[in-house]
Amino acid sequence: MPHHMPLIGTIVAGLVIAFILGAIAHRLRMPPLVGYLLAGVVVGPSTPGFVADGKLAAELAEIGVILLMFGVGLHFTLKDLLAVRRIAVPGAVVQIGVAVALGTGLGLWLGWTLLASVIFGLALSVASTVVLLRALQSRDLVQTERGRIAVGWLIVEDLAMVLALVLLPPIVALQFGQNGAGMGDLLRALGEVVLKLAGFMAFMLIVARKVIPLALHWVAHSGSRELFRLAVLAIALGVALGATMMFDVSLALGAFFAGMILGDTQLSRRAAEETLPLRDAFAVLFFVSVGMLFDPAVVVERPGPLLATLAIIVFGKSLAAYAIVRLFGHPGSTALTISASLAQIGEFSFILAGLGVTLGALPAEAQDLILAGAILSILINPLLFKLIVPRRRSDAAGIAPAASAPATPARVVLVGYGRVGQSIARRLSGDDHVLTVIEDQSDMAAFAREAGLKVVGGDATASGVLEQVGLEGAAILLVAIPEGVEAGVVVRRARELHPRLHIVARAHSREQAEDLRRWGADEVVLAEEEAAARMAASAARLARE
Repeated sequence: MPHHMPLIGTIVAGLVIAFILGAIAHRLRMPPLVGYLLAGVVVGPSTPGFVADGKLAAELAEIGVILLMFGVGLHFTLKDLLAVRRIAVPGAVVQIGVAVALGTGLGLWLGWTLLASVIFGLALSVASTVVLLRALQSRDLVQTERGRIAVGWLIVEDLAMVLALVLLPPIVALQFGQNGAGMGDLLRALGEVVLKLAGFMAFMLIVARKVIPLALHWVAHSGSRELFRLAVLAIALGVALGATMMFDVSLALGAFFAGMILGDTQLSRRAAEETLPLRDAFAVLFFVSVGMLFDPAVVVERPGPLLATLAIIVFGKSLAAYAIVRLFGHPGSTALTISASLAQIGEFSFILAGLGVTLGALPAEAQDLILAGAILSILINPLLFKLIVPRRRSDAAGIAPAASAPATPARVVLVGYGRVGQSIARRLSGDDHVLTVIEDQSDMAAFAREAGLKVVGGDATASGVLEQVGLEGAAILLVAIPEGVEAGVVVRRARELHPRLHIVARAHSREQAEDLRRWGADEVVLAEEEAAARMAASAARLARE
């Protein structure tokens, strides 16, 4: 049996150590991603012991970025994206300009060339996709107005970095007079980028917009869940890679547009559920891959330049973004959300720095500062987000604010308005039940409101949501969400809040049912047993006739 298995070794070591350190971080009331980053340092080349394959880890991390952006695209529409263009486009451009100016100033002060300093500033100007989206998801903000602005801002930054990566080689060649390079080469490269981006947009909005939904609907009607899951992954990964190879756009941008096209169909929620486990697993590998790049020696050897770099990332960009958003007339909560979301750097920064060093235009010292600044800013970002971003009180996407919960306590509280939740609501609609639904998905919440139900927007597992719904006067809590772990959290918190509340939950296995009872559920409905009982009763009745 071969013992040299770098791919398996990298995945196993990354996930196992990330789990251990992430659990410790969670136990210490720190964000788990702190543990994931430290796991990367442990398996990286700067620490003794096992060293994972950095190139493989980086490619695995790209899968996490693809799936994450695909998931975000599922909850977006082209209308949502165009709605924020008036602030996202100028805001991102000005913020990039401020970061480039600050980075260029620091680079010149450190004695680098003007070109190296500009590249350094560009690397500090773009936020990490994974970190930004994780921060928004932790506060349930992705589908709010500020979340849409942040994602639109991120897309503009993405496009700007694509442009920078394509134009950098001819600029360097022109700077150093290589191979007779001239201004014509630069203009030619710029024209190619514009044409490829236009071609990509046209292809996705004209061709893919018709083909992808038809293909997924055909698979859905086949009745095979395995094929459906495979089709979703094939679309997400295939479109992302195809967009990169054919149009030279980023993997993240291709995946986002693939998700956005599917977001207009009725299968978007199911597609999001099918990709969630892989999305989370590969997102963890992203943080591990970032941690592998960190060399702790730079903290000791270059503390002054590192602090200056970190100040530009955390404060310079954030203050610029805050001022821009406020200038456009948006409230302080939106400005704080955008500024905190952008107070870090990530994957594009590494790519740009690596290309600059390869071309001989950026010193290795600058790359070390970029990597160290990325690690530290990613570590700081969740704490900064928690400190300055207010929790969501309402949702512009259509979920009723928690503050609009009924003045009289709900007699029946239903968690989840998916297929099972909708069936429960229909059966209770004819009775004199005061039914309140807790739902975190804007489309499902909108359906519940259209059905005349009272809706509290938010994740029932999040702190404070159950308290706001009026459980103290409820007769029963129905937990209809399919995810076993999340259902267990809801049951446990509800039982802690109100020991006498009657709780009914659904389960998909005997083990899950036992866990739910142990966490405090009075009744657990096991789908397989209910189906078996109904079918056996029908068989017995027909046998007697």
